[in-house]
Amino acid sequence: MALRVNGVHHEVDLDHRVTLLDTLREHLDLTGAKKGCDHGQCGACTVLVEGRRANSCLLLAVALHGCEITTVEGLAGPDETLHPLQRAFMEHDAFQCGYCTPGQLCSAVGALREAAAGHPSHATAAAALAVPGPAALSAEEVRERLSGNLCRCGAYPAIVRAVTDAGADAAATAAGAEVTP
Repeated sequence: MALRVNGVHHEVDLDHRVTLLDTLREHLDLTGAKKGCDHGQCGACTVLVEGRRANSCLLLAVALHGCEITTVEGLAGPDETLHPLQRAFMEHDAFQCGYCTPGQLCSAVGALREAAAGHPSHATAAAALAVPGPAALSAEEVRERLSGNLCRCGAYPAIVRAVTDAGADAAATAAGAEVTP
């Protein structure tokens, strides 16, 4: 089967029961996505599939034939320039042990793209739903959008600040995002 991971085409011969997470880690040596709960509950394995965030521990690799997959290793630019979210995580010290950081980063990229595209979350104010356009990224909005990613070290306040800060940078999303204090 064929996968395109971080812009690189890979032909892999896999058992049909192998998950995307195991394919990335064991067959492609991309160890950024972590195996946390292996049940889709912690978010440590989050990657982007066709630009949308997904728990790679729940996806069978064979179902993704031909799909574009981006892992944390693929967020940096071709010249190794850090993604705006990676820089923001460093600037805001938004990690402690670092185990959840790759999943947090991929989830945040997806969340910023969703907000920029105007997709509401449970925290989106009712008044904002009537106005098409990017969702405002309040701290509450960021917390809701990243609620599927757990951090056992408790770096949540710094993660929220980093994502909110990066959301102001149009390079962090396909279309940018409005940020509110």
